[in-house]
Amino acid sequence: MPWLILLGSAVLEAVWATALGASDGFTRPAPTVVFLVALTLSMLGLGRAMRSIPIGTAYAVWTGVGAALTVTYAIATGAESVSVWKVVFLLGIIGAVIGLKLVPSGAVSAEGDGAGQPSD
Repeated sequence: MPWLILLGSAVLEAVWATALGASDGFTRPAPTVVFLVALTLSMLGLGRAMRSIPIGTAYAVWTGVGAALTVTYAIATGAESVSVWKVVFLLGIIGAVIGLKLVPSGAVSAEGDGAGQPSD
């Protein structure tokens, strides 16, 4: 469940980032309200997910998925141009996110000596 919350939170990150751009410096009320609601829910979801997912992994996944979705939406709506390199790098972000999900979370302790043994 924490991973689903994290992914939902990342989708909301893309929503608030897009709404922020559409708010025209907070001068347009509707996008400003969407921004504030999506930002609040996104942060709450990120905070909840980080209770079970390591902070570095959770934050990397949240920002990576959010950024990839934001760019993909901008390309789909014509607000941003598409290129082969953008697609390659977006796939790289998604690949990195999948890799972070697949890596075991308890491989090496932060307090360890790097060899899996606790330090004194």
